[in-house]
Amino acid sequence: MEIRTHRLANSGLLGEPVYLGEGRAVVELKASGDMAVDDRGLVHGGFTFGVADYAAMLAVNDPLVVLGSAEVRFTAPVRVGETMRATARVEGSEGRRRDVSVAVEAGGRTVLEGAMTCFVLARHVLGPAPGS
Repeated sequence: MEIRTHRLANSGLLGEPVYLGEGRAVVELKASGDMAVDDRGLVHGGFTFGVADYAAMLAVNDPLVVLGSAEVRFTAPVRVGETMRATARVEGSEGRRRDVSVAVEAGGRTVLEGAMTCFVLARHVLGPAPGS
Protein backbone atom coordinates (compact mmCIF):
# COMPACT_ATOMS: atom_id res chain seq x y z
CA MET A 1 0.00 0.00 0.00
CA GLU A 2 1.27 3.48 -0.88
CA ILE A 3 1.85 6.16 1.76
CA ARG A 4 -0.50 9.03 0.85
CA THR A 5 -0.01 11.34 3.83
CA HIS A 6 2.80 13.00 5.78
CA ARG A 7 5.22 12.17 2.98
CA LEU A 8 7.92 14.52 4.29
CA ALA A 9 7.85 13.09 7.84
CA ASN A 10 11.35 12.85 9.30
CA SER A 11 11.94 9.20 10.21
CA GLY A 12 14.50 10.21 12.86
CA LEU A 13 11.84 12.21 14.70
CA LEU A 14 8.59 10.36 13.94
CA GLY A 15 9.67 6.85 13.02
CA GLU A 16 9.80 4.52 10.07
CA PRO A 17 6.63 2.84 8.76
CA VAL A 18 7.08 -0.94 8.93
CA TYR A 19 3.51 -1.92 8.03
CA LEU A 20 0.75 -0.13 6.16
CA GLY A 21 -2.59 -1.77 5.47
CA GLU A 22 -6.23 -0.78 5.11
CA GLY A 23 -7.01 1.17 8.28
CA ARG A 24 -3.87 -0.02 10.09
CA ALA A 25 -0.27 1.09 10.44
CA VAL A 26 2.82 0.18 12.43
CA VAL A 27 5.70 2.62 12.91
CA GLU A 28 9.03 2.08 14.69
CA LEU A 29 11.27 4.75 16.22
CA LYS A 30 14.56 4.11 17.99
CA ALA A 31 14.98 6.43 20.96
CA SER A 32 18.21 8.39 20.50
CA GLY A 33 20.28 10.32 23.00
CA ASP A 34 18.89 13.54 21.55
CA MET A 35 15.49 12.55 22.96
CA ALA A 36 16.75 12.24 26.56
CA VAL A 37 15.68 14.68 29.24
CA ASP A 38 18.07 13.56 31.96
CA ASP A 39 21.38 11.79 32.55
CA ARG A 40 19.59 8.48 33.20
CA GLY A 41 18.30 8.27 29.62
CA LEU A 42 14.63 9.06 30.17
CA VAL A 43 13.02 9.89 26.80
CA HIS A 44 10.62 12.84 26.63
CA GLY A 45 7.01 11.69 26.22
CA GLY A 46 6.56 13.99 23.23
CA PHE A 47 8.55 11.53 21.11
CA THR A 48 6.37 8.65 22.29
CA PHE A 49 3.26 10.67 21.47
CA GLY A 50 4.75 11.69 18.11
CA VAL A 51 5.30 8.12 16.92
CA ALA A 52 1.73 7.23 18.01
CA ASP A 53 0.34 10.26 16.17
CA TYR A 54 2.31 9.40 13.02
CA ALA A 55 0.99 5.83 13.12
CA ALA A 56 -2.58 7.17 13.44
CA MET A 57 -2.09 9.46 10.44
CA LEU A 58 -0.79 6.53 8.39
CA ALA A 59 -3.68 4.29 9.48
CA VAL A 60 -6.08 6.87 8.00
CA ASN A 61 -3.65 7.49 5.10
CA ASP A 62 -5.40 10.43 3.47
CA PRO A 63 -3.37 13.45 2.26
CA LEU A 64 -5.67 15.82 4.18
CA VAL A 65 -5.83 14.01 7.55
CA VAL A 66 -5.21 16.00 10.74
CA LEU A 67 -5.31 15.15 14.43
CA GLY A 68 -8.33 16.64 16.17
CA SER A 69 -7.92 15.26 19.67
CA ALA A 70 -6.19 12.56 21.65
CA GLU A 71 -6.82 10.76 24.88
CA VAL A 72 -3.77 8.72 25.79
CA ARG A 73 -2.16 7.26 28.89
CA PHE A 74 1.57 6.97 29.37
CA THR A 75 1.97 3.64 31.16
CA ALA A 76 5.76 3.19 31.36
CA PRO A 77 8.91 5.18 30.60
CA VAL A 78 11.01 4.89 27.47
CA ARG A 79 14.78 4.74 27.73
CA VAL A 80 17.42 5.84 25.23
CA GLY A 81 18.28 2.91 22.97
CA GLU A 82 14.85 1.30 23.08
CA THR A 83 12.81 0.96 19.90
CA MET A 84 9.25 2.22 20.17
CA ARG A 85 6.71 0.33 18.06
CA ALA A 86 3.45 2.20 17.51
CA THR A 87 0.39 0.37 16.24
CA ALA A 88 -2.69 2.27 15.08
CA ARG A 89 -6.03 0.97 13.84
CA VAL A 90 -9.05 2.85 12.50
CA GLU A 91 -11.89 1.66 14.72
CA GLY A 92 -14.69 3.80 13.30
CA SER A 93 -15.54 6.30 10.62
CA GLU A 94 -18.36 8.81 10.39
CA GLY A 95 -18.28 11.52 7.74
CA ARG A 96 -14.87 13.19 7.94
CA ARG A 97 -14.15 11.75 11.41
CA ARG A 98 -11.90 8.74 11.99
CA ASP A 99 -11.58 7.14 15.43
CA VAL A 100 -8.18 5.50 15.81
CA SER A 101 -6.86 3.28 18.61
CA VAL A 102 -3.14 3.60 19.32
CA ALA A 103 -0.61 1.68 21.38
CA VAL A 104 3.15 2.05 21.70
CA GLU A 105 5.41 -0.70 22.99
CA ALA A 106 9.08 -0.47 23.96
CA GLY A 107 11.33 -2.86 25.81
CA GLY A 108 8.65 -5.55 25.87
CA ARG A 109 6.04 -3.40 27.61
CA THR A 110 3.24 -1.03 26.65
CA VAL A 111 4.37 2.57 27.18
CA LEU A 112 1.37 4.46 25.73
CA GLU A 113 -2.19 3.53 24.84
CA GLY A 114 -5.29 5.44 23.91
CA ALA A 115 -7.47 6.88 21.21
CA MET A 116 -7.06 9.64 18.66
CA THR A 117 -9.75 11.43 16.73
CA CYS A 118 -8.64 12.37 13.24
CA PHE A 119 -10.41 14.38 10.58
CA VAL A 120 -10.10 14.20 6.80
CA LEU A 121 -10.48 17.80 5.67
CA ALA A 122 -11.91 19.09 2.41
CA ARG A 123 -8.76 21.19 1.86
CA HIS A 124 -5.33 21.51 3.41
CA VAL A 125 -5.37 22.89 6.96
CA LEU A 126 -2.97 25.68 5.88
CA GLY A 127 -5.18 26.75 2.98
CA PRO A 128 -4.30 26.92 -0.71
CA ALA A 129 -0.81 25.91 -1.80
CA PRO A 130 1.58 28.83 -2.41
CA GLY A 131 1.23 30.11 -5.96
CA SER A 132 -2.31 28.74 -6.34
